[in-house]
Amino acid sequence: MRVLRALTVAAAACATIGLSTPFAAANNDPASNIPANNNPANNNPAGGSPSGGGNGPSNVTVVPYSVHQGSNMRVSAAGCLRGGTVWSPNNFQQERLSAGPIGHATVRIFNHASPGNHTLSVKCDDSSLVATHRFTILEGRGAQGGLGGSIGPSAAETAIGSGLVGAAALGAGAHVLRRRRPARNRA
Repeated sequence: MRVLRALTVAAAACATIGLSTPFAAANNDPASNIPANNNPANNNPAGGSPSGGGNGPSNVTVVPYSVHQGSNMRVSAAGCLRGGTVWSPNNFQQERLSAGPIGHATVRIFNHASPGNHTLSVKCDDSSLVATHRFTILEGRGAQGGLGGSIGPSAAETAIGSGLVGAAALGAGAHVLRRRRPARNRA
């Protein structure tokens, strides 16, 4: 009885670990784990400060710094009390920056945007100064939707499936051995 409980607990633990692995590996982009204030791009003299000095957009940040084609990126800037605009030609449509001490805008990167390092510009409605900030566009990873059964399982899925089948076979074997009656006691 104790052995069966130990096997059941061990099988449940293995299944839990095996099933949680895809969630742990879902976001393997190290740049997206960097907080905006620790982003290396924010320390870049070419980004974040307005050109020409004076009042205008400042402390421009982008989250995430590295973004895939077709994904959204959040842009924020301080100093645009009446709002402003954010743009980057050939990378995303011009968007409005919200009004307030720190304005925000969400931009959608074009599906056909060129991968690599790019610059966006921010201009406040009440200033002629323009601040720039760098960001990186990564090659898109389109969904494999609509392919049905034409894509086989990955190595991780195969290993997880094999482990689950093995655990089920052990459990069934243990159950059969415990429930088997001796031949002489059958009526």
